[in-house]
Amino acid sequence: MTPELLTPAGRAALSLAAGLTGSDPLAAAAALRRQGVPPELAAAALTQAELRTRAVAKFGAEAGRMFFTRAGLEQATRGTVASRRAFRLFEAGVREIADLGCGIGADTLAFARAGIRVRAVDTDPVTVAVATANAAALGLGDLVEIRCADARGADLAGVDAAFCDPARRRGTGRVFDPRAWSPSWDFVAGLVELVPRTVLKLAPGTDHALIPAGAEAEWVSVDGDVVEAAFWCGPLASLPRRATLLPSGLSLTGSGVATAAVGPVRRYLYDPDGAAVRAHLVAEFADIVDGTLADPHIAYVYADAAAQTPFGRCYEVLDVIQFSVKRLRAALRERDAGRLTVKKRGSPLDPDHLRRAMRLTGTAEATVVLTRVAGAPTALLVEPC
Repeated sequence: MTPELLTPAGRAALSLAAGLTGSDPLAAAAALRRQGVPPELAAAALTQAELRTRAVAKFGAEAGRMFFTRAGLEQATRGTVASRRAFRLFEAGVREIADLGCGIGADTLAFARAGIRVRAVDTDPVTVAVATANAAALGLGDLVEIRCADARGADLAGVDAAFCDPARRRGTGRVFDPRAWSPSWDFVAGLVELVPRTVLKLAPGTDHALIPAGAEAEWVSVDGDVVEAAFWCGPLASLPRRATLLPSGLSLTGSGVATAAVGPVRRYLYDPDGAAVRAHLVAEFADIVDGTLADPHIAYVYADAAAQTPFGRCYEVLDVIQFSVKRLRAALRERDAGRLTVKKRGSPLDPDHLRRAMRLTGTAEATVVLTRVAGAPTALLVEPC
């Protein structure tokens, strides 16, 4: 982000660029230059206008006043997730927090909006400038102090809590080794020794072996999309595992180590929300619907009755087929299928490849679930309840 965007000329350019989003980029740039906007400022304004449009999905209407970098927007916490976290911390008595690795400020802004004073740090000066601009744009600057610094040297004296979202990406892509995160896992995991009330934000695929002793591990999904894992440490911990659905705020909780009973395929198949699967709460979900698994390693739950639950989708099982391309194709053609939805767990097959292999020419829609039953590859023809 160029600093000139924060000047009166920059704000004027942003206003003009907002009316050109969706236009041909070259034509939009030419239109701004005709209005007297210098080429470099025009390019920066058009980039911000594009990012603000994309950011609405994460930040709602406030995106139109915020500033972004491409990487910062991609990695930023969604507004609904950050707001819920900030509310929970405020309810726990937190009034000052250290945000270690604040990025463009998504969580910092949510903390401040909840009435929590924030000491934030990030190692990238451009990112710090963007986060600072966002705090000012949303009128939260008085509650926020943002510095360009390493999280490992941050001043933690007197804070009520610490929040850390370690950087897990580099220019070459994602970094999967926790030792190579920034800050590294050794520092992140040791934060609770420095600040007992610590929250760690991590990727949804984080290994359960990294959960600190005594912490509450929460997986969060937004509209069915699992977006993060959060480890609530020290006095902030409640139950061992939690799967939270947003925007409803409903949670499924449990031990994370319980196992569900195994039985045959039954009339209805339930596909638990990904947050419940990631949190290892499939057994707790099965209890909700009085269900069982057909394979101990596959997170599909089967039951005799259809029940409404926000924690999973329900399908009626129409046919159970020992998998082969020939058998499945015959079953689909018998149903005059022409459009096929493929769901899968425990199957190596590529859905697009399978659709092509079916060579369907009918007019009806069909849904097939590729899975395993008692270890055997199986196709289930289903329809949504």
